[in-house]
Amino acid sequence: MNQDRRDRLRDAAIAVLSEAGGRGLTHRAVDAAAGVPLGTAKNYFPTREELLRAVAERCLEQYRELSARLAGTGPGPGDRAGLAALLAGLLRDTAGAGRPRVVAYMELQAEATRRPWLAALLDPIAAADFATFGQLLAAAGLPAGPEQTRALTLALHGAVLHLLTGAPATLAAAGLDDLDAFTRGVLDRGGPGPKEEGP
Repeated sequence: MNQDRRDRLRDAAIAVLSEAGGRGLTHRAVDAAAGVPLGTAKNYFPTREELLRAVAERCLEQYRELSARLAGTGPGPGDRAGLAALLAGLLRDTAGAGRPRVVAYMELQAEATRRPWLAALLDPIAAADFATFGQLLAAAGLPAGPEQTRALTLALHGAVLHLLTGAPATLAAAGLDDLDAFTRGVLDRGGPGPKEEGP
């Protein structure tokens, strides 16, 4: 099958799921969003389960692409400041260009509460975050044990919902109105580690 058209359909499915929720994700809606002839999405993804799977896989691909861009070509951020900047960039993407992807992923998680097969598909995706953030902590020269990794990952996951809703009072109360300060604070609370030299 045509990979470019497949990706176009998957991106359209993300947009539909983000804007219309699980009930609005239909083959017809994806066709309309992608600007393709009626029946095209069903030809590529014959069942709704395959459509949901395609969205999950595309969300993961986009997230990995973003992480790679922010991390650059090296093994990871080399210090605390670099890691804080990378994490702030990830959170900014949540409320900005990546918002449709993140909302779609949260819709998938809601669907997964009723669909064990989808929960099984999403499980390694979500679990991979813990390993990834542990690796980033280690690359930055910070403590990267299970406790520090869990604290960082859960803090970031917890921030996402508030960033998506964008309620000003809540963002201020959570410290999410300044993402650079927020990520520095999360890392500072994660345990002792090498500090930046400076005044």
